[in-house]
Amino acid sequence: MVERTSGPDAARAQAMNSPATQTSGSATSSEVAFDVFVKNISQASNEARLALAERLKEAGIWKGKVSSKFDLKYYTALAKLEEKYQGQVTLDKMVGATTPTARYDVLTDIISGGGDGDGDGPTTTRQTYVTSASQTAKLLNTIAVDLLERNLTKAEQAKYLKMINAEQRKQPSVQTQGEGFVTTKGGVDEQQFITEKLQATSEAKNVRATDAYTILMKELGGLD
Repeated sequence: MVERTSGPDAARAQAMNSPATQTSGSATSSEVAFDVFVKNISQASNEARLALAERLKEAGIWKGKVSSKFDLKYYTALAKLEEKYQGQVTLDKMVGATTPTARYDVLTDIISGGGDGDGDGPTTTRQTYVTSASQTAKLLNTIAVDLLERNLTKAEQAKYLKMINAEQRKQPSVQTQGEGFVTTKGGVDEQQFITEKLQATSEAKNVRATDAYTILMKELGGLD
């Protein structure tokens, strides 16, 4: 006996049930292409489609009275969600995000941000940017050579990368976009974060003290 479910989770499960045959680069990771996504929604139960329509309405993407009927109005709402999803995919690539974004994640973010906002003021997007070891290694060593006068070991690099990533997850960047403007706040300044952490170490303090002593002795004529 097959158990039938309803609601947005059921629509989501049905929409992702087919293979991810990519179309125009719209699929990332486990996400199916838009045409497959639309087809799966059209074949979902009435209850599941109605629940998804209500979510689209809550997000400000669906205009007017909601319905489970899969027609041009329903397709238009899905196309608008796809536009938002593709925008997030592009942003993820630009900032080097390591976690793939799903269409339903975008929908949830729009709802939590107070709706789509077309004609109703600016929209806000939170983006967590987590750097990789290869991206951070060069910056770590550049700062370490300046403050510690040496490169960091692999273990030290892993330690500081873990600290940076944890801070990045705590402080996502927040982008606000409205008519004619885009502002970005928050996020982590990696160079400043690494500098502050290394400056606080006893090794860095000893290096500073030694350098200061060397400069003093040269000024006093004690060193050639």
